[in-house]
Amino acid sequence: MTSLAGEIYVLRPKGCDEVEVYDVITYRLQRCLDVPNLRGVADMTSCEHYCCIYISDGTVECIHRLDAQGAATQWPVYDRPWGLSVNAEHNLLITCRRARKIKEFTTDGHIVRTVGLPGDVINPWHTVQVRSGQFIVCHGGSGDAVHRVCMISADGRHIVHSHGGQLGSDTGQYNGPVHLAVDNDEFVFVVDMYNRRVTLLSPTLYYVRQVVSSDQLKWRPVCVYLDTHKRFLYVAENELKDVKDTAGRVVVFSV
Repeated sequence: MTSLAGEIYVLRPKGCDEVEVYDVITYRLQRCLDVPNLRGVADMTSCEHYCCIYISDGTVECIHRLDAQGAATQWPVYDRPWGLSVNAEHNLLITCRRARKIKEFTTDGHIVRTVGLPGDVINPWHTVQVRSGQFIVCHGGSGDAVHRVCMISADGRHIVHSHGGQLGSDTGQYNGPVHLAVDNDEFVFVVDMYNRRVTLLSPTLYYVRQVVSSDQLKWRPVCVYLDTHKRFLYVAENELKDVKDTAGRVVVFSV
């Protein structure tokens, strides 16, 4: 889920017409876009500068790129891609969970650099780069002892700040921190999937408050998009049955 040029884009893997485009005011469906050869959806983001949408495909290990008219291209990542974001240089940041790397690409698929992550950052899900050049990374998968959000130096070598640690459901803990959003003041919104909540952290990753609680959600939150102008937080949540996502919706909160 993301937005571009006053429209909301929602990804629904279903074989064809996978991207649904909604009006940002009325939330009415405007059109559907097909993504050829899309097989293993992980994340989606947008770039206003290049007026395009990016989708990570973990099965094919590639990025699908859609322009505003729906024309699709794709290019390889040479690692399994997961979370996506766009940095201040309008380049695409790709979090590679298995390789424990951040890869930066231009909009036409040329690699800029690869950043390795510290050894104790296991199963990274999503990365956002802040103005200082440092990275905010959320990590921790099933079976991992540590689930947290880290601020990592621009060279990827050091953890500068962190929030979380031991797996759990208390205020300072996470159970599946899988997606991030950062506002203009660099406060961080964290999707805590299995605790079914969204946590707000300060720019130095101190706990501020819960902005979305489990009582406000029906299923598991999987990703978040922040409209920094309207201060709307869009949370996508999915229903899981028999290890399959069987339903989903987007819930909008004023923050």
